[in-house]
Amino acid sequence: MKLLYKPVGILVSVAGGLLAGAAFRRVWGLAGTDGELPAPKDRSRGFAEVVIAAALHGALFGGIKAFANRAGAEGYARATGVWPGKENSA
Repeated sequence: MKLLYKPVGILVSVAGGLLAGAAFRRVWGLAGTDGELPAPKDRSRGFAEVVIAAALHGALFGGIKAFANRAGAEGYARATGVWPGKENSA
C-alpha cells in the first residue's frame, strides 16, 4: 500500500511547490517589489534585499511544502489505513 502513495506524494509535492511559489510572489509583491525573487548576482539589487528575499522564500517554500506533504500523508492514511512514511519505532 505504501507504494501506491508514490504518485499521490508526487502530486502533493508539486502542488505544494506551486502554492509556495505563488505565496512568495504575493508576499514579496506586498513589500512593493515586482514579486520575483531577486537574483544574487543582480547588481541593481541591494545586498540586504537579496538575502531577505532568499530567507523569506526558503521559509515559505519549506513551510508550505511540509504542510502539503504532511496533509497528503494524513489524508492517505485516513483513506487507506496505512501510513505512507516512516512509522514510530518506539
